Amino acid sequence: MFDDPHKRTFFTAPQSVASLIAALLEPGITVLVFIVTTLMSDERMDRPALTACLLVFALTFPGRNRFRDNLLGAAVDIASSWVALLGILALCAYATRSFHYFEDNVLLTWALVTPVLQWLATWVGRIVVLHRAKTHRSRRTAIVVGASALGVKVARALQADVQGIEFLGYFDDRTDDRLDDEAKSHVLGKLAEVGTFTSARGVREVYITLPLGSQPRIVNLLEQLQGTTASLFFVPDVFGISIIQGRLKDMNGVPVVGICETPFTGTNQLIKRTSDLILASLIILLTSPLLLAIAIGVKLSSPGPVIFRQRRNGLDGEEIVVWKFRTMTTQDDGADVPQATRNDPRITRFGAFLRASSLDEMPQFFNVLQGRMSIVGPRPHAVTHNEQYRQIIRAYMVRHKVKPGITGWAQVNGQRGETDTLEKMRARVEYDLEYLRNWSLGLDLRIIVGTIRLVFFDRYAY
Repeated sequence: MFDDPHKRTFFTAPQSVASLIAALLEPGITVLVFIVTTLMSDERMDRPALTACLLVFALTFPGRNRFRDNLLGAAVDIASSWVALLGILALCAYATRSFHYFEDNVLLTWALVTPVLQWLATWVGRIVVLHRAKTHRSRRTAIVVGASALGVKVARALQADVQGIEFLGYFDDRTDDRLDDEAKSHVLGKLAEVGTFTSARGVREVYITLPLGSQPRIVNLLEQLQGTTASLFFVPDVFGISIIQGRLKDMNGVPVVGICETPFTGTNQLIKRTSDLILASLIILLTSPLLLAIAIGVKLSSPGPVIFRQRRNGLDGEEIVVWKFRTMTTQDDGADVPQATRNDPRITRFGAFLRASSLDEMPQFFNVLQGRMSIVGPRPHAVTHNEQYRQIIRAYMVRHKVKPGITGWAQVNGQRGETDTLEKMRARVEYDLEYLRNWSLGLDLRIIVGTIRLVFFDRYAY
């Protein structure tokens, strides 16, 4: 529901010893293997090598806590993250012409050994975490106050935790016919008995899932529990709305629960903007001959301008102008903007090639430099489409809590091209919201790698 403590973002404080170890483990192994490989090859740790170590550490810190993942899933995640990292490093090395500073055998050994050692460290860490969870001293007992659907969700989450939480049961004052069917057989007593039970059984954690309208009962419950050493957690019933970057923060001494917030604040905003500027500049520099060739091709394919400008909604819903290479004989940007369809007669032959290869999107890297867009984010829709869908799709406009992107999580998950049905648009929006919930620099890199794969292998773009 709220921030997953096992999902890391840059400079996020670790929530446990395991998270702290994981935060240092991945960058530590990566840098250590590079140093050992360099020294074993009789190479010096000179200035370029030290610079590479600092860059690698910055890109991989903090490491992801994979100790709770299954080993196959951890292997896939490590491999994908590693390939993305190598791609970024290769791009930087090519742009700065620094490949010659490093020996090929050092780079190859480092590239092959590092992910294997990361997986082995994850395997060992998982064994330690599971073993520690089984010890009596580490095991934490927990109860849930409120045998409702929300209480059942909390209980399931507790039972799924591998770090030693033992769920004992529920407490509720309501009759059986008003309790959740799954919870009925696990009710331990009434609310008046919670304090006594907690003290007698040494319960470590109490999760309160009562509705906000039950304030007097909650106050009485808290008075009971003040005489115990249990940790108390209140779980608000917000499952009926989309939680985006949910978190608890302190506002001058007042605790505030954030329900819908942009992930790009503070350090995250700086990281996102810096990565956008660096990558967009490199891509424009490296592809400038291709951009010129496409511009000539568009001009020769049909009468009209090279660049097609269309109004879109950007950050916070503000209207922006997005650039694309023109692929059609028309330039629709009015009150009614028909989406492109397969075999659309408006698309030129050269435009069909550009759309299939996504090369028509290339001018949007200039929009990134302007600050209107980001490389990765929810794809921008026409203003008229936004006005249409914001009325019928719940949380549709939440996707505008961030800048629109050239590519996004929805696109690499098959939601690309025409959204000719309401269900397709709902699916795209859900992927966009998932991106907002789980953003990290690593996720952005995964999306970029996935987009490159789609450009070469997707047969469904038009």
